Amino acid sequence: MASVSFAKLNAPSSQWIGQQSFSQRQGSSARFPARRVSVPIRAGSYSEELVQTAKTVASPGHGILAIDESNATCGKRLASIGLDNTEPNRQAYRQLLLTTPGLGEYISGAILFEETLYQSTTDGKKFVDCLREQKIMPGIKVDKGLVPLPGSNNESWCQGLDGLASRSAEYYKQGARFAKW
Repeated sequence: MASVSFAKLNAPSSQWIGQQSFSQRQGSSARFPARRVSVPIRAGSYSEELVQTAKTVASPGHGILAIDESNATCGKRLASIGLDNTEPNRQAYRQLLLTTPGLGEYISGAILFEETLYQSTTDGKKFVDCLREQKIMPGIKVDKGLVPLPGSNNESWCQGLDGLASRSAEYYKQGARFAKW
């Protein structure tokens, strides 16, 4: 079972979300059913928004669209159909996906790549606004990709902790309401 953590560091207990229940799978065996536990969450002034975001993204019968591929990966998709990896081509590809009529009937959240968060349709409408109109919660991939681990045998590590707080604040201003690492 996937888990998500949100916390405001050093928040007093008066700012915690009161006794929200979340499913938590104990152990790794499928023989044990999920157990409901009460978990206090420190979210401060964002507590109501946090709960609403979680409910929206976890809407029954809806999925999460992962459109957070890097520009290099998006370029491979474009190359497979004979297109160059340019920002206008990536924008057109993402516009095709994010403006699909009826998308919100099946998708509750969309994880975006940083470039996508700032992009607009060819008509000038922000992709984030296109998602919100369809009742889809915009999210953002916050890691900065894999880099080789020095001194290892072909191992890599995920970078992105440096500057995460300031990037997250900017992503929030742009409309992202959840994050994926």
